[in-house]
Amino acid sequence: MLNRREASVAFAIVALGLVLAVAAPGFFARDNLSDLFLANLPVLIVALGMTLIILTGEIDISVGSVFAIAGVAAGLLARAGLPMPLVALSACLVGAGLGSINGVLVAYVRIPSIVVTLATMVALRDGLRWATDGAWVQDLPPSFQWFGLSQAAYPFVAFLTAAVLTGLLAWGLRHLAAGRAVYATGSNREAARLAGIHSAFVTCAVFMLAGAFTGLAALLNSVRFNQIPSNAG
Repeated sequence: MLNRREASVAFAIVALGLVLAVAAPGFFARDNLSDLFLANLPVLIVALGMTLIILTGEIDISVGSVFAIAGVAAGLLARAGLPMPLVALSACLVGAGLGSINGVLVAYVRIPSIVVTLATMVALRDGLRWATDGAWVQDLPPSFQWFGLSQAAYPFVAFLTAAVLTGLLAWGLRHLAAGRAVYATGSNREAARLAGIHSAFVTCAVFMLAGAFTGLAALLNSVRFNQIPSNAG
């Protein structure tokens, strides 16, 4: 049941929608809504991973740089002839690998997450700029854009992907021991340790998983275009 704050936000959104329906009815055109959905879908996927990080009491401001690197990596691998399922897996692995760097530094070296992710944000962004000279990834194969699907079919696949991930994450946080460990780590690390939870491992795993989500988001964003900018994210 909605509490008062959530109800006020829902009311404001509905009121804004009614104003738009009168002042700019074209906003609710099918093509425009589809474009808005596809443009914001990567943000939702990244937010799923960020939710886990915040639940552990940490923060990650390097996701934009990870997003850019994963997108460029996906484009380069696709251009090299790798099948799209392997391109998707590789994008997630690139994101997970970069996220695990943050996780290790935060969980085991015990550097504050804001310091770690600020440093990796700058280092990864400048590293990508140096490696690519700012050039975009072009000459992508036809199977890359829209995953080889039609432009009309892709939004349904993207929606299904986001819905499944959101549902699985919500279910896992509520019903799995791993989900309870995330909540316990963020609530009180010492109490979590005394309860037998390896909070450092949980923190590192959460950063790695958030990186994988960011890699997937970068791929979903990249397949909308026939070239990939090196400054995305």
